Amino acid sequence: MMIADTLSQELNIKTSQAKSVIKLIDDGNTIPFIARYRKELTGSLDDEVLRKFDERLKYLRNLEDKKETVLKTIEEEGKLTDELKQAILECKTLVELEDLYRPYKPKRRTRATIAKEKGLEELANTILAQEIQVPIEEIAKNYITPPDSDIDDELRVNDTKEAIEGAQDIIAEIISDNASFRSLIRELSYEDGELISEAKDKDIESVYDMYYDYNEEVSKIASHRVLAINRGEKEKFLKIKISAPEEDIISYLTRHVLINKGGKPTKPIYNKYTEETLKEAIQDSYKRLIAPAIERELRNQLFEKAEDKSIKVFSKNLEQLLMQAPIINKVVLGWDPAFRTGCKLAVVDEYGKVLETGLVYPTEPQNKIAETRSTVRDLIFKYDINLIAIGNGTASRESEAIVADIIKDLDVQYVIVNEAGASVYSASELASEEFPDYNVGERSAISIARRLQDPLAELVKIDPKSIGVGQYQHDMNQKKLGESLDNVVEKSVNEVGVDLNTASVSLMEHVSGISKSVAKNIVAYREENGKFYTRDELLKVKKLGPKAYEQCAGFMKVKGPNPLDNTTVHPESYGATIAFLSSLGYSLEDLENKKIKEADLDLSDKQFEDLSKELGIGFITLKDIAKELKKPGRDPRDEMPQPILRKDVLTMEDLEEGMVLSGTVRNIVDFGIFVDIGVHQDGMVHKSQITDSQFVKHPMDFVSVGDIIEVKVLNVDVSRGRIQLSMII
Repeated sequence: MMIADTLSQELNIKTSQAKSVIKLIDDGNTIPFIARYRKELTGSLDDEVLRKFDERLKYLRNLEDKKETVLKTIEEEGKLTDELKQAILECKTLVELEDLYRPYKPKRRTRATIAKEKGLEELANTILAQEIQVPIEEIAKNYITPPDSDIDDELRVNDTKEAIEGAQDIIAEIISDNASFRSLIRELSYEDGELISEAKDKDIESVYDMYYDYNEEVSKIASHRVLAINRGEKEKFLKIKISAPEEDIISYLTRHVLINKGGKPTKPIYNKYTEETLKEAIQDSYKRLIAPAIERELRNQLFEKAEDKSIKVFSKNLEQLLMQAPIINKVVLGWDPAFRTGCKLAVVDEYGKVLETGLVYPTEPQNKIAETRSTVRDLIFKYDINLIAIGNGTASRESEAIVADIIKDLDVQYVIVNEAGASVYSASELASEEFPDYNVGERSAISIARRLQDPLAELVKIDPKSIGVGQYQHDMNQKKLGESLDNVVEKSVNEVGVDLNTASVSLMEHVSGISKSVAKNIVAYREENGKFYTRDELLKVKKLGPKAYEQCAGFMKVKGPNPLDNTTVHPESYGATIAFLSSLGYSLEDLENKKIKEADLDLSDKQFEDLSKELGIGFITLKDIAKELKKPGRDPRDEMPQPILRKDVLTMEDLEEGMVLSGTVRNIVDFGIFVDIGVHQDGMVHKSQITDSQFVKHPMDFVSVGDIIEVKVLNVDVSRGRIQLSMII
């Protein structure tokens, strides 16, 4: 089957779509560009499907390359049959291919290879044939090394027992290398096996105590439990094993290795001279060779499945965090809380420019509250500050109480901002390049203020793994996690688009077709020549050629003489767009002056079809253009919920069971939701408390990071800092 056909079946798309996407990818087009501007060719496949397509395309091509290598290797050994070749060509996974390749794969020196070196392979084959009519010992005598032989001691066979044992080692490896045996045993172990977790020392307390005596079916264990158990094993608190249905597996192997000499299936008759010898080899093959390997495979399979799910959750959470609504036209005071070293302040204007920084000591041990009050109020009046963004780290609760008191008689509100990663950014080389005249603490306060104003523009400067919206991220394959999160950042940046005249290098390097070096060249060009007036000026930027321009232009917005440059309409469609406007009785000037009536753009599919033929542009593309012309330059984040603005403070001691509050979803994990309800500690909604009307497979099906939700307080444990919440009100 061709790769395009396989992808068509897997993703439930047409083969023609699959072929088009493969060609687009091979031609060097990026996923964001294909998703946005090549809908006619892909049938409007979205970013998520295209990224899955790209991932599977790489896997399948790697599988095909591996098949060629395996076929060549086996052919060179002179062991490639037509049947084996066909089986290899039909493999759908690397695991299947590895199973078929195993008997021919170069091995390290094993008990079986040593036995072969001693000349015992013929004896093993004789036993496996199960046709001998004398005791095996009689035949094995022929393989004993003569006393006067000059063979090396390590290759000598000293007696019949040694000969039979060597033959059994060869048989055990033959059984172990059988692809169909492996496949069925793997399936049985997964479907009927149990994962068993035990404490290494029951007297030592740990967060893993619920797994000190724990077992669960391999096929049903939840992903977050797999990750927790793996971590417990890694930290040497737990011992883990998989208990497979050994009796059923041995019975299966016995039925398929031993030849029934005419008995009924319930009472088979085997060769009495080889039966026990083969049964011993089967037991040894399973226990010594197959079981440990299958257990490793299943452990890896469970972890990879849990890892993929966790990465998916992390990625979705990150996307929702990046796509939070920006706070526009507000002067913000960023407040980075601390105790001994003081709280760092930064005033940032509505465009993100730093106006002033400061340092106050309202918390322990200095307690300079009056001085802090004076400083902060002076800044509020001086810069007409509308909002205070308080980081949620150390001393956040104390800072919140102080801020609430300072602004109680002012038209100012505050927001608790998740500062995860702010310290990482503020100490980075990027931060020192961006703010060379400010210290680490001041940069952190600036970052807190700016991530409230424009979460996407600020958060792209931070390694996504440091943002803290996942679970067990440090246990995962960091390359795999990093690639997935980078894809999320790329998708988010291109979905929003960037202002060519204000975007930072950190933001632009995620734009379709733009590398970090080209992003730096764009900023350098801007600094040297002044602001951009048209998209076409991008072609003057060093190392930004026609292909890169094609990929990036639609995502780069410019306020200039051509209003289309400030929309997501691609320059390749400008001519058709102008003609489209003209057919409706409008011009670019009308677009610039916002004189186009939305109702005039609400055409029927038949009208769009007729116009698309007349204008020589795709039907889907024309509909997208009409949608963009309704709200040119719109920001998709405007539809997201705004953060909760506060004026008063709430503490854990203020909470009472049954109290109903509004909160912001901060993080989503497999087992529940963490919600900021305005106290220092986030509350947790277990997935069983999300709804009572339907089964909750995953919390992400019901809420997103950044959502504002109503919750009821179920329980408050002040001493342990735990708040249990419910969405069932």
